[in-house]
Amino acid sequence: MSDTLALTQQLIALPSVTPVDHGCQPLIAERLAPLGFQAEYLNFEDVENLWLRRGTEGPVFCFAGHTDVVPTGPLTAWESAPFQPEIRDGMLYGRGAADMKGSIAAFVIAAENFVREHPEHQGSIAMLITSDEEGPSKYGTVKVVETLEARHEKITWCLVGEPSSSKQLGDIIKNGRRGSLNAKLTVYGKQGHVAYPQLADNPIHRVAPALAELAAEIWDHGNEFFPPTSFQISNLNSGTGANNVIPGTLEALINFRFSTELTEAEIKQRTENILNKYVTNYFLDWSLSGNPFLTRRGNLVAAAVKAIQETVNIETELSTSGGTSDGRFIAPTGAEVVELGPCNATIHQINECVSIQDLEKLAAIYQRTLEHLLL
Repeated sequence: MSDTLALTQQLIALPSVTPVDHGCQPLIAERLAPLGFQAEYLNFEDVENLWLRRGTEGPVFCFAGHTDVVPTGPLTAWESAPFQPEIRDGMLYGRGAADMKGSIAAFVIAAENFVREHPEHQGSIAMLITSDEEGPSKYGTVKVVETLEARHEKITWCLVGEPSSSKQLGDIIKNGRRGSLNAKLTVYGKQGHVAYPQLADNPIHRVAPALAELAAEIWDHGNEFFPPTSFQISNLNSGTGANNVIPGTLEALINFRFSTELTEAEIKQRTENILNKYVTNYFLDWSLSGNPFLTRRGNLVAAAVKAIQETVNIETELSTSGGTSDGRFIAPTGAEVVELGPCNATIHQINECVSIQDLEKLAAIYQRTLEHLLL
């Protein structure tokens, strides 16, 4: 059994459902201590975070990832127990196999091999590991980054192990992500009897044309790195359940996935301008999950692309598609950030799995990326 596979199995066996780390981080720290990695636990509220670093000089290459996993769903639907890793037909099954304990194991093995072969490497190697990526993400990477920034400890290059690959390992690198802006819209009317609409004020009728216009709005046309900004209504709730009562309120949850063509302030203003054309009595509770970020072609992108070519012999595609990641907290510090990990076909699903061959290749890609940047 390979070291990468064995460590992935060890990590999967620890049921670290967000925000619980369940011993994953101490396992990593103890394993890397003999190679000179200094461990610092930066815990906030109920979230465990680990900052590991070997070296004191720049440049700093950081692997970033999370040990927390999403809940399993119904256990009876799994072909094997989600926290008892099982190998079937060349695949390793278990919760977190692809998202992202396989990547973390590959981080560790790549770092071990690199340090053993090049103990006098340039700069520093670091790992930023959190247990709060799959949850609210309030006390994880964002807090660690704030701590590092406060003491002027800068990350030069950051490789996030999110499962970026689509059809084969390394076919896609995420060199940026769209921003995500949420809002809870509450529209106030007046409850009444459907037979006497003149005595009531139906918030559904009032806001319907506004929601239609918001959905039809062309927010921007995107650019060479980002698709156009999208608007989605994810929840719509109103009424008492009775068919003879005009509701008094309506609640809608909306989301914008936005490009670098727009700012948070611009989206808010344009949304309110449209709403004001149709409704007057409403409240918007905004919540920003993250601004868009982009790492243009530079040292990190070039190193990762070259490592993929050398290891699996394919041309990789740069992409900013998908949801948010913890890269959104690291990029604003000035670090170059990319996301590179295994195939994402089964993440968050029943019977999540990762290719055993891909685990080995991923560790090799990570090691080659280190070699291109720190030698």
